[in-house]
Amino acid sequence: MKKIELLSPAKNLEVGIAAINHGADAVYIGGPSFGAREKVGNSIEDIETLCRHAALFDAKVYVTMNTLLFDNELEDARKLAYDCWNAGVDALIVQDMALLNMDMPPIALHASTQCHNIDAEKVKFLEDVGFSQVVLARELSIEQIKDIRSKTTVPLEYFIHGALCVSYSGQCYLSHVIGGRSANRGACAQPCRLSWNLENAEGRRLVSNRHLLSLRDLNNSKNIEELIDAGITSFKIEGRLKDIDYVKNVTAFYRKTIDEIIERRNDICRSSRGESNPAFYPNPEKSFSRGFTDYFIHGRQKYIDAPYSPKSMGEYLGTIEKVKNKSVTIRTGKTLHNGDGLCFLDRENNLLGFNVNAVSRDASMLPTIKHIDTSKNRQSQRQTVTSNSDISMATRFKIEGSKIFRNSDLVWQKEVEKSQGNRKMKIDLIFTDTEDGFALSAKLHDTDSEYITTYLSAEKEIANNAEKALENIKNKLLQWGDTEFVVEEFCFSHQVAESPSQCQGSEFSVQQPTAYFIRASVLGEMKKDLVEKLRSYLIEKHRDERERRDVKATTSDIIYPKEHLTYLGNVINKKAREFYELHGVKDIEDGLEKIKSNDELVVMTTKHCIRYANNICSKEIGKPATSLYLVNDKGRFRLDFDCRNCCMKVIKEK
Repeated sequence: MKKIELLSPAKNLEVGIAAINHGADAVYIGGPSFGAREKVGNSIEDIETLCRHAALFDAKVYVTMNTLLFDNELEDARKLAYDCWNAGVDALIVQDMALLNMDMPPIALHASTQCHNIDAEKVKFLEDVGFSQVVLARELSIEQIKDIRSKTTVPLEYFIHGALCVSYSGQCYLSHVIGGRSANRGACAQPCRLSWNLENAEGRRLVSNRHLLSLRDLNNSKNIEELIDAGITSFKIEGRLKDIDYVKNVTAFYRKTIDEIIERRNDICRSSRGESNPAFYPNPEKSFSRGFTDYFIHGRQKYIDAPYSPKSMGEYLGTIEKVKNKSVTIRTGKTLHNGDGLCFLDRENNLLGFNVNAVSRDASMLPTIKHIDTSKNRQSQRQTVTSNSDISMATRFKIEGSKIFRNSDLVWQKEVEKSQGNRKMKIDLIFTDTEDGFALSAKLHDTDSEYITTYLSAEKEIANNAEKALENIKNKLLQWGDTEFVVEEFCFSHQVAESPSQCQGSEFSVQQPTAYFIRASVLGEMKKDLVEKLRSYLIEKHRDERERRDVKATTSDIIYPKEHLTYLGNVINKKAREFYELHGVKDIEDGLEKIKSNDELVVMTTKHCIRYANNICSKEIGKPATSLYLVNDKGRFRLDFDCRNCCMKVIKEK
């Protein structure tokens, strides 16, 4: 049976634990250094704590070591890999091939999307040299994923939600060229989110002051089953810079989405155990988003960009019916609250927002229009909100009938903040009368795991009321409070049974258990001891069963798909150069992080086409694809259009 993994981000220990508790099968987190988000490093001690918590549920922890490494950093990276392995980490997500050419621990390696994993030939090479999972490029379509799956066997990982890099990952140098902050070194300044002007070769401005490289956020929730059938087994949520509430909400949402698919199929299952019970109704629209797109999964489409603002729009509420002074009447099927944050695009398409200070509702319903809420279906009603904001709404709103959004739902936010996830594992429990006392045994329900037992030596005192005594013992033993366990089956026995079901209609039911008087505190101590033993057993079992990579050097008969690597190959150290030479690459240029070049450079390669997005696609208007330029105070960059392959390149000219 194919195991399906929901992989969530964690910027720190607290967020990682929240992700696991809200349903993640795995989390990825940055270590002390060498992660592609330099601002979110974590200590080995915190990572070890996270690994222990995840292991309880047989969930995994991946550490991102996905920056390019200079020669003087290789030894520190090697030591960090050993620290991660000893801490219980399941795999490292890496970009630099130097790590395959070094004395490393037997920890599994995953090929980061920054390795530019766009076709079957590249993925097959990565599989052959020892990667145990490959993160595919976000730009791939269902058909391209199917082709890769048909020619490889390595597990495939794919982004399903979150912010989109406009460039192919690992192929963006715009931040480095503009300000020396390399995306491949974890220091991207995100110039793609800045506003730009679009000019033609003569300098005539075609578009002014728009976020022309900024994309909407990814949302593939409607495509999960199709992706499973195409060959994806690990579903990745972007967001190692995101706060805990975002991770709780989006993780819980995709947990529910994936579980609904698993429940009606018999060929797939979860890759971890335990059921989560969030204290809120998950809804991705309520977390940060610039609007959603499923990108290129079904081919090129309009409206994948967010040209008006890189800020969060939030959930769509409805339309404006009336604007008067500082009050706005909205027609919506969603309930507004004091303190909510609302936003809209003004007459010049600038994003403006305000906080709600008061809400009044019109009881008259409008049956001709319905808006669907995520938690309930309601007909829309008029709600008038007022604000003390300085925004002069009457003049800034486009027109009555314009769209309005909520990017902060105060009531819902409080529910998310309080949610602990409450992830529980079902156990079978047996209370046994032994010769010198009592025993309490437990194992995971519906598994072949072994029973874990705690013993208590004690003098036995027969109870006066047998029925009541047994009932009291049972009631106390069924209460597991805020632990990770909940009892699914329970029985009394005179010896440890193989399962509670044996206590019914078997040799164990022949002898009725003797009813003893046992203090509640004694039973509580037995449970406490059993919980610790169960935790230790599950953690050690997970650590012992971690995937181990063959650390033997790869052989030269595995040939890299290309004989020549330009600076786009991202080679900046000797070990990486030796790796590629071993695998048949004959000509290797240094990466841009190692050299300073005044040559013409491709600083970004993207599937996002500014011509197409602005209705000037040469294929559609029947004219040749002449050069255009992106211009702002950071520089002037030429746009070249590869219409045959339907992609765009951003060029730094000499």
